[in-house]
Amino acid sequence: MPQHSPDPTPPAAGAHVPLLRNYVGGQWIETETRFDDINPVDGSVVAQVCEAGQAVVDHAVAAAKTAMAGTWGRTTAEARAQALRRIADGIERRFDAFVAAEIADTGKDATHARTIDIPRAIANFRAFADQVATAHGDCFESTTPDGLGALNYTINKPLGVIGIISPWNLPLLLLTWKVAPALACGNAVIAKPSEETPYSATLLAEVIDEIGLPPGAFNLVHGFGPNSAGGFLSTHDGVDAITFTGASATGTAIMRAAAQTVKPISFELGGKNASLIFADADFEEAVTGTLRSAFSNCGQVCLCTERVYVERPIFEKFVQALRQRTEQIRIGSPYEQGVTMGPLISTEHRAKVLSYFDLAVAEGARVVTGGNVPTFGDERDRGYFVAPTIWTGLSDNARCMQEEIFGPVCHITPFDTEEDAVKAANGTRYGLATALWTSNLKRAHRLAPRMETGIVWVNTWFLRDLRTPFGGVKLSGVGREGGRHSLAFYSEPTNICIKL
Repeated sequence: MPQHSPDPTPPAAGAHVPLLRNYVGGQWIETETRFDDINPVDGSVVAQVCEAGQAVVDHAVAAAKTAMAGTWGRTTAEARAQALRRIADGIERRFDAFVAAEIADTGKDATHARTIDIPRAIANFRAFADQVATAHGDCFESTTPDGLGALNYTINKPLGVIGIISPWNLPLLLLTWKVAPALACGNAVIAKPSEETPYSATLLAEVIDEIGLPPGAFNLVHGFGPNSAGGFLSTHDGVDAITFTGASATGTAIMRAAAQTVKPISFELGGKNASLIFADADFEEAVTGTLRSAFSNCGQVCLCTERVYVERPIFEKFVQALRQRTEQIRIGSPYEQGVTMGPLISTEHRAKVLSYFDLAVAEGARVVTGGNVPTFGDERDRGYFVAPTIWTGLSDNARCMQEEIFGPVCHITPFDTEEDAVKAANGTRYGLATALWTSNLKRAHRLAPRMETGIVWVNTWFLRDLRTPFGGVKLSGVGREGGRHSLAFYSEPTNICIKL
């Protein structure tokens, strides 16, 4: 059996760091070109990572095609469902190692990793195992001019080789959200995790190797975008479809590359999400929900709320209540007791977020709280922390109200009428999610369909049933994932017509 990558516990200062390798055709592959995996809490090096060049990506595509032509391409739906359940069991057995890997890469608090990231990854494999085990085609009895009739039935076939490019904010959760249905439908996968968060993806490759998936059915390549693994994967003629979660600008570039060979694509991109909070809402629930939706995972979730619209009678009360709750957020290292907010992912991303802090003030924002970099007086000062921030006073056409910031920040604006609220919420090029907070059931049903987003939550946020469609409109994406919607993307129906 190939040698496993080391345990993901972050190395002590000065210690030799582990090497994360590519996994192609059932083998671990080292390359001479390497890059550092950085811990955003203190800037230390967690691991060195082998970058996949064109030759490694070519090898991965060839291995995937060999798997499709071999035993993997002939597996039954039930056999694939069983394989997915074994993968879920394998992650569960190494639960603590996955938690440690996710924390080392992202700096997120341990509670978040233990209760959301890793459990949801396990659930993704089990949910799609259940879905594919009960999936079925269509059957139609047709009349014909001779009166004898015909029978039409459909079979679902895999697309082939799927390129999966996943982001750094919820690394394992969002990677498995794609890997699970792709494998369930019988495809061969080439996964390219973010260069910022390669660790848990490497552990996933170990689990898949351990459970005995046929070589080439799952492949892992590490690297960057253009002129690296991501670029080589998205432009490869041998890749049959691309699925990507990440920034809208990157999605545009991948779409352009995929157009050369007319590949199917599925994109979940950025968001500039709004919350509408009406005066009749349960006030404490709305404050608590908005605190979560603005600052969860340090605001680094595509579904986070950056624009909060509050009905004028409760506007000032809401601003002060959210300020007080925000200032109680404890920022620090992942394993510290009571810490609920960690750092941003990288020094580059922090520089971007801080540039918006400066821009907001220049555009006329009033800083209600935050807007600065916290100091600790220890190694955390080498990390990438920012304070959770609330603004008021910006116009809806300000850049800070139109551009995705992807950090722990929100702007609060008063509104007077439903029409004003709907117009403001929809006044963006993005369209991923909206949260409505109201105790008026008629209003909720009336306004939810008018939101120009793929997801509308009423009196909640980030509540997901894995069978439901997930995705956005406008700059927030193309296509839907979840349940049968994922199965529909990762397979294609063939109609068989039998003349009777």
